[in-house]
Amino acid sequence: MSQEQEVLLTPLGEGVFEIRLNRPERMNALGVATVAALQQAVADATAQRARVLLIKGTGRAFCAGADLKERKGMDLQGKLDHNAGINAAVNAVAGARCVTVAVINGLALGGGLEMALACDLRLAAAGVSIGLTESRVGAFPGAGGTQRLSRAIGRSRALQLMLTGEPVTSEYAEHIGLVSEVVPAEALDARALALGQLLASRSATAQAEIKRLVSQGLELPLTAGLQLERAALPGIFSSVDYAEGLAAFAEKRPPQFTGVVH
Repeated sequence: MSQEQEVLLTPLGEGVFEIRLNRPERMNALGVATVAALQQAVADATAQRARVLLIKGTGRAFCAGADLKERKGMDLQGKLDHNAGINAAVNAVAGARCVTVAVINGLALGGGLEMALACDLRLAAAGVSIGLTESRVGAFPGAGGTQRLSRAIGRSRALQLMLTGEPVTSEYAEHIGLVSEVVPAEALDARALALGQLLASRSATAQAEIKRLVSQGLELPLTAGLQLERAALPGIFSSVDYAEGLAAFAEKRPPQFTGVVH
C-alpha cells in the first residue's frame, strides 16, 4: 500500500477537509510510511486553505498507535527515527492554524490517542476504548502523551491512565474531559460534519488567535496570560473579520468572514 493510500485527504466543502487513516487491516497503526503521509496530508490541507480538519480512521479503529509489528524489526536508531516521525506528524496536527477535530470512530490507543490529544476537539463514538497503553509493553507515551494528557485531564487521572496502561470507555473519557462529546456510532459522521461546518462558518482570524492564546496562556501565570490576551486585541479589533462581524450584527444578517490564516 502506498503512502497516498494509507492516508486519504478529502475536501468536504466550505473549507472542511477530512484526513482519514486508511490501514484498516492494521487498525490504522502508525507505520513509517503512514506518519510521513499524515504529515503531508496536513501540509496539503493547509495549502488548500482548510478551515477545519476532521481526522478519522477507516474501519473499526481510529488508530491503534505505533505499528509495533513494524517496529519490532528495527534497531535502536530505527525505533528512534520511527518515534520521531510520529512526533512530527502529531506536532503538525497540533501546530495547524485551522481548527482540528479528532473523530474517534473506534479504539484510540497509544499514539492514536496522542494524535487525538493534539487536536483542538475530540468527538467519540459511544462504547469505544481510549487510552495510553504503552506501559503494557514496557514503554511510555513518547509522542506528547506524558505532557498533553495531564494538561487535558489533570495530573492524577493522567497518571492513573498511563501507569496502569488500561484504556477507558469513551463515556468515561467524556466524564473526565478527555473527549468533548460522545455520540452513537451511526451518528458520528453526521455530527462531525455538522460541527465542522459550524466551525468553518466562524472567523478564521479569531479562531487562530483563540488557539494561540489558550496554548500559550496555559504555560503562563494568570496575570501574564491576561496581558497576552490584551496584547492581541488591537489586531483583532482592526481585522477585516471584526469589521464584517460588527456590520452583520448591525444589519441583522449572518456574517460573511473572509479573513484567511496561513
